[in-house]
Amino acid sequence: MDNNFLYQHLSESDEPDESDFYLPDYDNQEEDDSNFIYIINTILSGTARLNVLLPTATILAFTIFAPILTNDGQCNKFEQCMTGIFLILSAASCVFFSFTDSFKSATGRLHYGVATFSGIWTFNGRRIKPCVPRDYRLRWSDIFHASLSLIALLTFAASHTDVLQCYHFVVPRKVINTVPLVIGFVISLLFVIFPSRRRGIGYPFLLQSDI
Repeated sequence: MDNNFLYQHLSESDEPDESDFYLPDYDNQEEDDSNFIYIINTILSGTARLNVLLPTATILAFTIFAPILTNDGQCNKFEQCMTGIFLILSAASCVFFSFTDSFKSATGRLHYGVATFSGIWTFNGRRIKPCVPRDYRLRWSDIFHASLSLIALLTFAASHTDVLQCYHFVVPRKVINTVPLVIGFVISLLFVIFPSRRRGIGYPFLLQSDI
């Protein structure tokens, strides 16, 4: 009787318990956590580069010099011409900096250049080239980012009070206060969703070293 009881007890203990089927799936949980962390890091990385992708320095320069060039909105023909030239130069700088990139040579020195359809054109006359020049060629995404940067600048310039008064444009105050914020938010969102791989002029060294 004792042997039969011991055998029955051992056989029951070997049977799977009902609670075994409801144990938490730690593998799936860790995978979900890693995916969530990757998404958060991607978003934070994109937002950290907004100060570089957006024409912040150009807009700041335009804010400083626009009242001077327009004479606080009371400008003549010559001042109108100077303001237009300054706006064209500011727009060109937005496009130019969007096409710049950098690479490290075999000695570890950082070199800057401009992306072209055949590769990268360095500022030293192409005497030094990256290992794979094709990786630095101009892409459609670069044109997309340059267009966004240009739209951000033109929107800010078109909503500047002194510029509007200089060219005798009448725009409702509500439009001036609302449109730049909406367009800036949309452009910032697009920069986060479609980040740029360029490490051109204006990027901090830390961002360039983590390639």
